[in-house]
Amino acid sequence: VQLQASGGGLVQAGDSLRLSCVASGSTFSRYAMGWFRQAPGKEREFVGVIGGTGDLKSYADSVKDRISVSRDNARNTVYLQMDSLLPEDAAIYYCAAGRYGWTPASYDYWGQGTLVTVSS
Repeated sequence: VQLQASGGGLVQAGDSLRLSCVASGSTFSRYAMGWFRQAPGKEREFVGVIGGTGDLKSYADSVKDRISVSRDNARNTVYLQMDSLLPEDAAIYYCAAGRYGWTPASYDYWGQGTLVTVSS
């Protein structure tokens, strides 16, 4: 499985942004899809996850009121909608495919990351 994340960019605090991640292959729906982020000097942290059918979702407490993860299995795409962005949301955002979980160890495949910069 190859993953390609996109949609990052420079936004202002309070803005919204939608990240996309397109997967190759025909087994997309078999995988839970996770979003993680990593800021400079910090460890990679969990943001959200969605199960293969889209029924199960889980979010990090720090962002759960401002984000939403969705997927379109017909398009092999998972989305991360982020609203009311804060400067501390600035990071490289990664999508990952694997088992439903909250740690990087649950995921077997990773995208290259897309950079989100938030100006105050």
